[in-house]
This record gives sequence, structure tokens and C-alpha cells, in this order.
Amino acid sequence: MSEINPFESLQEQVDDAAAYLDVAPDVIERLKHPERVLELSLSVELDDGTMEQFKAFRSQFNGDRGPYKGGIRYHPGVSRDEVKALSGWMAYKCAVVDIPYGGGKGGIVVDPDDYSASELERLTRAYATELRPLVGPDRDIPAPDVNTGQREMNWFKDTYETLERTNAPGVITGKAISSGGSAGRVEATGRSTMLTARETFRYLDRDVADATVAVQGYGNAGSIAARLLEDQGATVVAVSDSSGAVYDPDGLDTRAVKSFKSETGSVTGYENVDELTNEELLTLDVDLLIPAALENAIDRKLAEEVRAEVIVEAANGPLTPNADDVLTERDVVVIPDILANAGGVTVSYFEWVQNRQRFSWREERVNDELEAVITDAFDDLVDAFESRDLPNFRTAAYVVATQRIVDAYTEGGNWP
Repeated sequence: MSEINPFESLQEQVDDAAAYLDVAPDVIERLKHPERVLELSLSVELDDGTMEQFKAFRSQFNGDRGPYKGGIRYHPGVSRDEVKALSGWMAYKCAVVDIPYGGGKGGIVVDPDDYSASELERLTRAYATELRPLVGPDRDIPAPDVNTGQREMNWFKDTYETLERTNAPGVITGKAISSGGSAGRVEATGRSTMLTARETFRYLDRDVADATVAVQGYGNAGSIAARLLEDQGATVVAVSDSSGAVYDPDGLDTRAVKSFKSETGSVTGYENVDELTNEELLTLDVDLLIPAALENAIDRKLAEEVRAEVIVEAANGPLTPNADDVLTERDVVVIPDILANAGGVTVSYFEWVQNRQRFSWREERVNDELEAVITDAFDDLVDAFESRDLPNFRTAAYVVATQRIVDAYTEGGNWP
């Protein structure tokens, strides 16, 4: 699966939507490439006094609708094409939920498990120092992603503010609340996944409370989506992480499994359940499948074996384009990542707004505002899908998003 190029997948998705839009080919071509990509070599002193080099990136995809916005991931698999693809998905994600941002993404090629907290702090501060000329509350606003969180965002913010001799909490989102973060941010991606699943089942004249659910990936997004769906009455029968999957046809206690993973480092070993591989989880006979791990989890071959009736993508790019084609032919309803996991960037937007206002919202308001954004965006998706007779909801999402970016570009004009 890893041989699938995520950037080529993004470009194929844009081309699929362009076929249903009256937009000049040269404009579409512009929307398939980042505006700039920064590649870095960071020199960081380790605890033993030696120096190590780390490759890092920041891609700024499209700024027609506002400042670039997107996370920073720490992972051994980070690559130039990956951050280009992820920055593109962010541009379309922000457009599909109609928040005034462009797309950005960054990453460092590193396995954080191999380094101490002090080494990771020095690495983060080195990265923030190099990005300083490109970022800012009105330029590019990073956020957490894979293997980063409040700690790293706080370090980034402090580095930027120290070097700029200013106070600018809006330079980054996903911060701790005491450092200017927003209530509701930690749960946001899982919450939008739940809301999207709920709206999808309503659209299908079904009740998500009657659904059986399998979740691939039990990190922040996957575990919170599972818990919130369980709270809606759904039966979560299987969850997995990189160690494997656990399965109970009568339903898992999502909170207990999360506690077990926090204590032991994995979901496998949880008592009184069957253990499966990740592949077996993805092909379980369930009503709802939530891929919540990394991209390209489901390829054409696996798509032919998927038995779920609905797939809601909590991860970025978990289906290859070939898998999409297979699932469309099989009438499996797929709700794309650029809507389903848009809760993170939506509440990041709310955090940025609060930082600019110097005023904090209560968590209830954050959750209410998020629900309004996601449900409105879902309605726009359904409207495009039905009125344009589109083949699937992913194409509908890209039609909506592409048109909004094209409108902003056209209205702004182009000059050298």
C-alpha cells in the first residue's frame, strides 16, 4: 500500500471533481500544486552532546481563501510528497466546511519514541526558528498532527514569540488552554467524525444508534469517535492500533479499551475479546467502518473485501483512488476525510478567532458551533451530490470545495 503516492491521489481527486465543473483547465492545474514547499535540514544537539541532522518540510498549498493552515507531524514516513498532499487536502477541507483558510502542512522525519523530551523540545524550537519568516497569525498557522500535541505547540508558540519579541497566541493552534488554546479542541476531530456519521445515517433513513462500528486506529481521533458513537447508542465491536485489533460482537467498552491502551501502549491483550489483524478489522461485516490511522490503509484489493455499508474517513487519505472506484461500483457510501475529520481545523479556527478577540468561549459554545458547521457542510455535500448527479460523496466534496477556491481566486484576480 505504501507505494501509492498521496500527492498523485490528491491530484486525481481534483481532476475527478473538475470534470463536473465549468472551470478552465489552467485554473484547475493551478489548484493541483502547492504554491511553495520549504525543505529543511535541522541540526539538533542530543543529550549526549552529539549533533544530529533531521529533514523537515513545510508546504503552503493555496492561500486564495485565507492564511495557510495545517498540522505538523513527527513521523519516520514524512516525505515531501506527503506534506504536499496533506497541505492540499487541508486547502480543500477548509473550503468544504467554508472556513477562511488555505492549506498548509509540515513534518519532521523522526520517530519521537527514540528521543527524550528535551531533545524533542530542541528539535521543535529549531523547526519553529526556521519557519519563523513564513508563519504568523495572518500568514500560516500550524497545528498538531501525528505524534504532536499541546506540548509541541506550546514550544513552537514560545519560540516564535521570543524571537519576534511579541505576544501572538494566534500563530499556532492546538495549544494548552492555559497558553491560549480552546476548549473542545482535543475532541474536535473525533466529534466531527461522529457528527458526520450521524448525519449520514439520517440521510440514509437509518439511526446510528442501531449501527455496529469498527474503528481502525485508536489514537485521538479514533478513540474519541468510538466513545462519542457509543454515547449515541452505536455498538463498537472492534478497534485497532498498530499492534493489532480487538473484537467483541457484543460490543466493546470504548472507555475501558482506551484506558487499557493508555496503561499498556496497545489495545491488544485486552481481556475477553478476540484478536484480529488490522486487515481483518477493515473487512468485518459492520454497518460503519471508520479508518482513523494513516493514509492508503485501503487499496483496491482490500476494497473488494470491505463489507461495511458506510465508511467515514477519520484519517487523511485512508482510501486509494482505486479503492474509491471499487467502493463506488459496490454502492458503499464513503464520506470523505475533508468533511469527516474537519472538526480539528474547524475548532482550530475557533481557537484562532478567540486568540484574535482575546476572549475565550465555553466548551458548550465550541461544540455547538462545530455541530452547526459540520451539519451545514454535510447538507451542502448532499445538495451537490443530488443536484449534479455525482458518482460519490468524495467527488461532491471536491466539487463544493474547488468551486469555492476558484471563486475566491477569480474574485481576487491574478497579477505578476
